[in-house]
Amino acid sequence: MKLLDARKDHYRKLAHEQGFRSRAAYKLKELNQSYRIIGPGFYVLDLGCAPGGWTQMAVKLAGNQGKVMGIDLSYVEEISGAHILRGDIEDENTVDEVMSYFERKVNAVICDLSPKVSGNWSVDHAKQISLNYDCTKIMDKVLAHKGNAVFKVFDGEYSMEFRDYIKKKFARINLTKPKASRKQSSELYYVCLGFIG
Repeated sequence: MKLLDARKDHYRKLAHEQGFRSRAAYKLKELNQSYRIIGPGFYVLDLGCAPGGWTQMAVKLAGNQGKVMGIDLSYVEEISGAHILRGDIEDENTVDEVMSYFERKVNAVICDLSPKVSGNWSVDHAKQISLNYDCTKIMDKVLAHKGNAVFKVFDGEYSMEFRDYIKKKFARINLTKPKASRKQSSELYYVCLGFIG
């Protein structure tokens, strides 16, 4: 993306003005307006949270009565109103850390994660979907009955297979691309409502 385009980028500018760490915060805001994934008082787990835009938005949406935790392998600066854990979603012990922080199951699990992009599309796509499967393993253990989830997917050969896998776990699944996503981006979001386990 050329710097000139970036400067013109409405959501990037908005994020800067409103104190969000990334333009991605507006994707979550938009998804939430359409599907009400997070409500006031919700307990929210953000997997793969760096640099923290979704975590910030989750704190705002869940309000004072809510509780938010973000997890990432990378260092993430503290976020007011959220607990940040530097941890690996592929590590089995992560679930224990999540449960000890929330002390009960969560209402929403949100995943906007992306692997370190190599530039080889099929490799990046496969790795990104694999990370989503890791997230579902955590989700299965921590998400409350009737809870909600969001997964970003790089659209490609394994997307439908992943959709079929999570479809069995929820009452309803919607595939959507928020306006705040860049047009040329292949990212799509599965919004999953009503966890049945």
